[in-house]
Parts: sequence; structure tokens; C-alpha cells
Amino acid sequence: MLSYWEQKNFLTYDLIVVGAGFTGLSAGIHFKKEYPKAKVLILERGNFPTGASTKNAGFACFGSLTEILDDFWSMSPDEVVELVERRYHGLKQIKKHFGEKALRYQHRNGYEILDQDSLKAVEQIEEINHLLKKVFKKEVFSLVKNPLKFGFSDQVKAVIKNRFEGELDPAAYLNSLWEKAGSLGIKILTGISVEEIDQESGSLKAIGSIGQEHLEFRARKIAVCTNAFTKKLWKDCPMEPGRGLILLSKPLGFDLPWKGVFHMDKGYVYFREVDGRLLLGGARNKDIKGENTTEFGVNQAIRSHLDRLAKEVILPYRELEWDMEWTGIMAFGPKKSPIIQQIGPTTAVAVRLGGMGVAIGWQVGKELSELLSEM
Repeated sequence: MLSYWEQKNFLTYDLIVVGAGFTGLSAGIHFKKEYPKAKVLILERGNFPTGASTKNAGFACFGSLTEILDDFWSMSPDEVVELVERRYHGLKQIKKHFGEKALRYQHRNGYEILDQDSLKAVEQIEEINHLLKKVFKKEVFSLVKNPLKFGFSDQVKAVIKNRFEGELDPAAYLNSLWEKAGSLGIKILTGISVEEIDQESGSLKAIGSIGQEHLEFRARKIAVCTNAFTKKLWKDCPMEPGRGLILLSKPLGFDLPWKGVFHMDKGYVYFREVDGRLLLGGARNKDIKGENTTEFGVNQAIRSHLDRLAKEVILPYRELEWDMEWTGIMAFGPKKSPIIQQIGPTTAVAVRLGGMGVAIGWQVGKELSELLSEM
């Protein structure tokens, strides 16, 4: 039951953004900067962003060598380069706008470890470097001369270095977005689940977390930034959810022989050191169908696979215990490029980040804001 004052002041806006992850917050910020007098509201069903924004591994990356090679099966060379450029440009933009200190960014380089089955990728380093030269002006990938220094098992036949990658704290990034949104006067309401959007009238029917209270908001424009959960509001959404598992070890008690962000298996597996712990995640490709879900559970077969990789490949002959595990929900489609489009008279979407929300969420939010301005 709402009061007169609540109905008068809290339900009507110029723009309502559904989803308070990297993309949704970015869209709201860019729109408010363009229209300072606009009333902007961002709605989020969880206490924190529901999908993957603060549940990812914190990689400031744009694609490993084998991941880029794999993309050629579904995308043209121009599309692949454009996607890499978009990701790299996005990472530069957030570092410039918020500062590396605020993001807790560290430039420790990126690496990819190759087993016997993926060793042929080494032969294509020169070709991919040539393709990416117009974006980076320098060679991106190089073969590490002494891969034994990393202490991996002998299953690792080669290590590829990427001089342009780093790592950050995704929650620190979200904090920066929160602070910017707050300074602009953007309202953020959590615990509000949007159930239906009427694109003709600009109304949003939602349920509050306290007592399942029914709420109806109104806006001149609506932005849907719910990524993997978008089909609830846009039935024709051409993408599917993809769950990702992350494991975090207890403090290791020894110094690792490496620093940086590491990729394996076409980018499906990734690991890094965090506060003296091993963070290891991914392997969604081991059960694509099973991970095509919006349920936050743990796939035990994938967990076992990651555990084996940690103990047999990454840290062989070392004691390792897991301390935490969690999952994040991403969204994927036939192509990895994001969907930014108008879907109704009052409504536009920005979804399908392809597991690269850190890299492209800010830029995608800006592009969505520009689209909303034209509507």
C-alpha cells in the first residue's frame, strides 16, 4: 500500500533502466549527463546486480589467441577485429574515466596456456598480430621462450603472452559507477523485480521484495539491460543464458611463480591470483546444455573438471583447498557482438555482452543512451 507522497514522487520518470549492472548503470549515467534535468531511475531485482557484473573473474581482457581463432568460425575477419577493438577501446575508456586506482587495476599482462591439442595456434600468432595491428599498432601476442618458469605441469606445451591485458576488481568498478550515478542524482532501487513492460504506454509492472507489493512505474523511455534474463521482458530476444562457475582457494601459503591473467581452452577457462589465493573459473563448454540456465547452481561435473585442472595442471604437487564458489549468468548468441536496438515505441535494449561486460559495458551503455536520445 503506497502513500500519496510515494505515488506522487517515486513512480514517474523520464527514463527507467531495468538492470543495475555495468551496462544499465552506464546507460543511466550517459543519459543523465546528456540531459541533466531528466529524472532517471534504475531498477534492480537483487541486492547487487543479479547477472555477472560483480560475479565475474575481474579480467580486463578482449580475447585470447585461441578464442579469437575460434571466433572465425562464426564471424568474418572484419567482425572479429571490430569486436576486439570495441573491447579494447572499452577498457581504455573506463580506465581513463574512473582511473586505474579506483578500479584497482593492475597491468600484469595476459597469458594463454596451450596443451598438445591446441599447440597449432602458435603457428597463427603472426597472422593474428598482423590482423590486429591497425587496432594496437604493436604486436599483441608473443610466444614465451621459457614456459617452465610458470611451474605448470608438463601438459602445458606452450605459453602465449598478451601485453595488453590486465586485471581489476569488478566490485570496485561497480562502486565507481554507483558513486557517479549518485553524484548525478540518479535513483537506484534494489529488490524490485520488473514483471512486464507496456511499450505503448511506458508503464512497468513490478513486484517489491517486501510483502510482494505490486508497483507500477511510468517512464517516457525504458532501457532494458538485463542481459541473460531479458527473455522475461522481450520474448523474441535472440540469445540464451550461459552460467559460469568460479572457485576461490583458501590462502595458498606460498608465493606463486606467476602473475597476470591466464586463459585456457579457447578462453572458456581462466585463472588468476587474488590476495594470495587462486581464482579459477569457467569450463562452461564442458556442458553447454546444462549451463544454459538462469539458475544459480553449481554443476558438479564442471566443478570436478576445474578442480582437476587446478591440482594437475596449474599447481601440480601443491596443496590446495577451496574456500568459496559462486556462479554468474552471462548471455550468448550466434555472434558475440552486443545487441543494441529499439524494440518498441518507448523501449530499447542493450544485451548480449558475450562474457565481456567489464570491457564493453560502459561503451554499450553509451551507445544505448544515444539510441534512447533519438527515440
